[in-house]
Amino acid sequence: MPALTALTLLAGLLTTTPTPTVVTVPGAEHTITATLPDLTTAGTIATGHTDPADWSGLHRAGTVNPTGVPGIQIDGYFPDTSTGNATRGWNHDSQFVIRLPQNWNGGLVVSGTPGNREQYANDFTISDWVLAKGYAFAATDKGNVGLTFHTDGRRPGDAIAEWNHRVTQLALAAKSVVRQRYGRPPATTLMAGISNGGYLVRWQLENRAWLYDGGLDWEGTLWRVKGDNLLDFLPTALKHGPAAAGFPRESEFLWPFHRQYYWELTQQLYQKELDPSYEGAPADYVYTDRRPYAAVAKIALTGRITKPLITLHGTLDALLPIARSSDVYAQMVGQHRPFRYYRVDAGTHLDALTDAYPDRLRPILPEFRRAFGELETWVRSTQTGPPTGPSAAP
Repeated sequence: MPALTALTLLAGLLTTTPTPTVVTVPGAEHTITATLPDLTTAGTIATGHTDPADWSGLHRAGTVNPTGVPGIQIDGYFPDTSTGNATRGWNHDSQFVIRLPQNWNGGLVVSGTPGNREQYANDFTISDWVLAKGYAFAATDKGNVGLTFHTDGRRPGDAIAEWNHRVTQLALAAKSVVRQRYGRPPATTLMAGISNGGYLVRWQLENRAWLYDGGLDWEGTLWRVKGDNLLDFLPTALKHGPAAAGFPRESEFLWPFHRQYYWELTQQLYQKELDPSYEGAPADYVYTDRRPYAAVAKIALTGRITKPLITLHGTLDALLPIARSSDVYAQMVGQHRPFRYYRVDAGTHLDALTDAYPDRLRPILPEFRRAFGELETWVRSTQTGPPTGPSAAP
C-alpha cells in the first residue's frame, strides 16, 4: 500500500463527516456500535467501553494521555468455539474492538494483546495515543485468553497459532470497516504490540506483510524451533539461577519478584501449550531433550521481515532477557532488511515497576511513542534507513 503522505493526511482530516455511520464487520458473528464523545480511556472508562483491569500494570502511574477524541466504537466477536473471554457477558473468544475517530488522518493501527489479556489491554498504552493522532484503531483478544488459554486447539501449538490467524482476520476486517466508514481504504496500516503483542507484529511482518506498511514491536516474545526461547531460558533460571539463563546482573533486584510471580507460571503455561505430555517440574524441563519442534514450528519466527519494523527492548527486562530475546531477533533479521532496533537502557518488562524503583528503572512507553513517530516518518518517506539507530545494539 502507498505510504501516507501529507496530502492524504490533509484529506483525511478534512473528511470529518464520512459516509455511513452504520458499518458491517466482515466475518463477525456479533457486533454492537456506539457513538462516543471520547474514544480514549478518559471517556471509555465512564461509558463502560474499556476495562481498566485489562491494562493494569502496563504503564507508570502518572502517565499523561491525550483525551477528547469523538468517534465510533464497534465491539464484537468472530465465530469461535472457545469461551474464555467473559467481557460483556458474552463468554466468547475472538472478541475485538474497532475505534473510528471523527477526525481521521487516513491511517489504521492494528494490535494484538500482551500476555493473555483481553481486547482492551492496549487501550491506555497504544489506543489513546494513536486515536489522538487521527488513526483508526483495532485490537483482538487473539482468540483465547487467561491462564487456561492452552486448553484451546486440538494439537500442541494450535492456541498460539490462532493468535496470528485472529490478527490477520481483524486486519482484513478493519480495513473494510475503514473503507465503509470513510469512503476509502486506509492509506497506511501499521501494527503495534507489547510482549506477546510484539511477537504478533514480527510474525505479521514476516508472513502477512502485504497487509501492513510497518510495525512497532515492544519487547516481543521470541519463538524459534531451535535456539533461544522461553522454554529454554526460564527452566535454566529456575534451576541454575537467572545469570546462567542470560539475565543481566544489573537486574538482580528484580529477580525475587519475577521468580515469585512470572518465571515458573510462564514456563508452565507455555509448556502445557507446546509440550503437554511433560509431567515433570518446571525447573527440570530441558527443551533440547523434549524437542517439541513440531508445535513450535507452527509459531516460529524467521526474521524475514519485508516491511519497516522498529523493535524496542529494555536492557533490564527480567522476564524476557534482552540477550536471549531481541538481541537474537536482531541477528535473525540481519543488516539488509528494513529494521531498526533500540535497546532501552534501564527499561524492564513492566513499566509499572518503575514506580517501585524510580531511581533504577526507566519507563519504555515514552520511547515507544517516540519510535511510533519515527515509524510514521520512515513509512511516509519510504526510506529504509540504517538497520540500527543511535541507541541500538551493535
